[in-house]
Amino acid sequence: MFKVPNQAYTAEFRAAAVQRVKDGQSIRAVSRELKMSPQTLRNWVKAAEAGKLNGAGTKAVTPEQMELSRLRAENKRLQMELEIGKKSGGVLREGPPVKYAWIDTQCRHFPLSALGELLSVSLNGYRAWKRGGAPERKRLSNEQLLALIRTIHAEVKGAYGSPRMTEEIRARGCPASKERVERLMRENGIRARHKKRYKVTTDSKHKLPAAENLLERNFRPTAPNQVFTSDITYIWTDEGWLYLAIVLDLFNREIVGWSIKPRMTADIVIDALTMAWFRRRPEPGAMHHSNRGSQYASHDFQRKLTEYGMRCSMSRKGNCWDNAPTESFFNSLKNERVHATRYRTHQEAMADLFEYLEVFYNRSRRHSSLGFVSPVQFLQDWSKAQQTKDAAA
Repeated sequence: MFKVPNQAYTAEFRAAAVQRVKDGQSIRAVSRELKMSPQTLRNWVKAAEAGKLNGAGTKAVTPEQMELSRLRAENKRLQMELEIGKKSGGVLREGPPVKYAWIDTQCRHFPLSALGELLSVSLNGYRAWKRGGAPERKRLSNEQLLALIRTIHAEVKGAYGSPRMTEEIRARGCPASKERVERLMRENGIRARHKKRYKVTTDSKHKLPAAENLLERNFRPTAPNQVFTSDITYIWTDEGWLYLAIVLDLFNREIVGWSIKPRMTADIVIDALTMAWFRRRPEPGAMHHSNRGSQYASHDFQRKLTEYGMRCSMSRKGNCWDNAPTESFFNSLKNERVHATRYRTHQEAMADLFEYLEVFYNRSRRHSSLGFVSPVQFLQDWSKAQQTKDAAA
């Protein structure tokens, strides 16, 4: 059964998380955003202050040690889930009130968040049940709804048009029609962001061998870790260009690997792939699809794919539609964040890109092709459905 690995952190991830704390956010706030242990982040901050986060003075963490740590944490989680599953009996097939009552008997023995997650009920619903009623769904006046729209617009930094805005408002417990939200946004000049400068990032004029297009625009794999897609884009700063390489899991459109560098050489795509592999550990035979750029066709990158047991697929020459989901992600990144932001330094841009990738896009942004839930939430929902199906079998 697929489980979401959550203990493999690369050097770039650690440095970016620590930078958010240095920029003024609390350790608790950042750890909550990234859904990680506050103590782990606290340890990273202390190591950074001592100059030992990723550099001299620390014992290098090998991939094997990283994986062992992840497996230990995952084993502990599995044991807890198994114990909860044994005790829950037929409760999984009952309605929310029965689940809430059972949670009430077990919350002294297990974390409340784990109980709610495994039984697929919200903690707000449980707390409302404890108070003796259902959560209220308050209809807002136009003035109240407009204030909420402005608040969400600021929180997501102008990323949402009316469809995503409507879903976000409903998720916060307030009924609202798309037509009403669209009208209020239009009348008050509230709109999603859009477009700017261009720079070529793909060099396909090389003599390196190109792989066949194995993906053939089949953008709907049936499970995680079957197909990864990848590409590189550019970010302008006052200090010059930065380049962002990403690896996207087509199943839930999550960015599972990334790397940001001032040079567009093969190591940027290798580092992004390495992050993706350690986070997800795809089985041998998983597909990696990209364009025909020299970085992806390079001998070093191809050796890395072979080492990970991944099949190489490449788009046809000059055909961006063969890698449409990755192009769509870059379009969202540019329109929702980059084009409206002036980055004075490389560090400023890297910090903002980390926030967009790991905090907003993966964990919060409502994705239209996923039923307006975030990539992480979509994967969690799928994993729960698989567990329920296996338990019923």
